Amino acid sequence: MRLSQRRKPHLAIICALLLPMGSWTASVEAATTATKVELGTATRGGGFQLYGQNLAAVVNETDTSLHVEAIATHGSKQNLPYLEEGRIDLGLVEGNAARQALEGIGRMPANLKVLYVMYPNPGMFVVRADSGCHRIEELKGEALAIGTRASGLRILANDVLDGVGLKAGRDFEQVILDTAADGPRLVLEKKVEALWGAGIGWPGFVKVANGPAGARFIAPTEAQVKQILLKHPHLKPMSVPAGTYKGQDTQIDSVGLWSLILVRPELPDDVVYRLARAIHQGEGKLAKRIKQGRYTQAKYTLTQVPTERLHPGSARYFREVGLIK
Repeated sequence: MRLSQRRKPHLAIICALLLPMGSWTASVEAATTATKVELGTATRGGGFQLYGQNLAAVVNETDTSLHVEAIATHGSKQNLPYLEEGRIDLGLVEGNAARQALEGIGRMPANLKVLYVMYPNPGMFVVRADSGCHRIEELKGEALAIGTRASGLRILANDVLDGVGLKAGRDFEQVILDTAADGPRLVLEKKVEALWGAGIGWPGFVKVANGPAGARFIAPTEAQVKQILLKHPHLKPMSVPAGTYKGQDTQIDSVGLWSLILVRPELPDDVVYRLARAIHQGEGKLAKRIKQGRYTQAKYTLTQVPTERLHPGSARYFREVGLIK
């Protein structure tokens, strides 16, 4: 699956029937010459799939010379080899998984570049509001849903739990999900006590919070955040604003990293330039579509990502508009 030109001969017939003669020729030309870009997201019901579908819609609307197609994958850990193998053009990758790949932690450094940041991922658990658990340590001995097999969120979960002296398998039963959509269902059906997740407007949290019992969110305490950062200094303090989820009246403080949109190295600079331009010009549209979209901004990209990690096409666009000197 590589960069290609989308060709659909039947479009000419459809346009001829539906559009005036003066306009359908241009429509057919645009539809048949748009540069196709494949974006790897994650499993059904997860935050990456929701985000990827909305990002693709915004880019396609903003620049009709591009056609971004959101492709369902198993998540960050699959998107990384898919990018390296050229099977997708762009991939959504959780911050911890991206860090390990780009810095060569436990593997060779990945020859991948950053297009744009997605959003911050403060990690926490959600339980039903009628649960007796209020702190992370009270989850000991329980069954906990800790993401899908290829989800980068599991890396964050392990770092957070390790930072407070807990370990999957030893202190609780770790339930690995087939799809992200299974997590909130298991919580609502009382088949697991808690679901681990991260981010702003994360679909699993939304579903539990909107359930009949409501939700309670369990994040590290202030003291535990300090413990975690001392043991895992690559993480950053992050917060979920009050009112992000139903019934969440106060800000929730935790730790995490920013998730990234990564690019395969062979994607032409001109295509990446157009993608960066479309995302920048469409920032307001994405923010209106989804809560987490408000963080996909050039200013956050340039504060969270070293310039040398940016794809040359992104860097060229940012320089052109004066965001990089």
